[in-house]
Amino acid sequence: MNVIDAINKRRSIRKFEDKPVEKEKIDLLLRAAMQAPSAVNEQPWEFIVVEDKDTLEKLSHAHDYAMAMKNGTLAILVLANKNYFAIDSLWQQDLSAASENMLLEAVELGLGATWMAIAPIEDRVAYIRDLFNLPENIIPFNMIAFGYPTKEKDFDDRFKADRVHYEKY
Repeated sequence: MNVIDAINKRRSIRKFEDKPVEKEKIDLLLRAAMQAPSAVNEQPWEFIVVEDKDTLEKLSHAHDYAMAMKNGTLAILVLANKNYFAIDSLWQQDLSAASENMLLEAVELGLGATWMAIAPIEDRVAYIRDLFNLPENIIPFNMIAFGYPTKEKDFDDRFKADRVHYEKY
């Protein structure tokens, strides 16, 4: 599959088969994440891989839009480690790039996924921080549910030519 096909096929998937994601595919997701660009090449990311059904259930209570967590067989929490910040204000961009890499790799691997925001919403950050007993230098950024989708979603062309400006606004 080429990149534009993966981009066009990627959709938020919230319903999954009851089938575990293979260790090799988890490794490929994490490798894709860590190939993302980052400011000053600081690579401020860390990850928690969750496959335990009880923990996935607890993650589904992180906020009102997190119910997909209990439907999946895998979650990856994307975390920022302040110890790696060279430029404090850019970590969210770095972790967004890592997250998108995982979402595109999921398409390539035949998996579905959906990104659920944690930061910067304080009650969500506190919930994840408490659930995993995270040290102060670790900031939970998002969590992504992965699994084998129960059905494919159709392509939706989101291109809007009126939002593209050349040389000036």
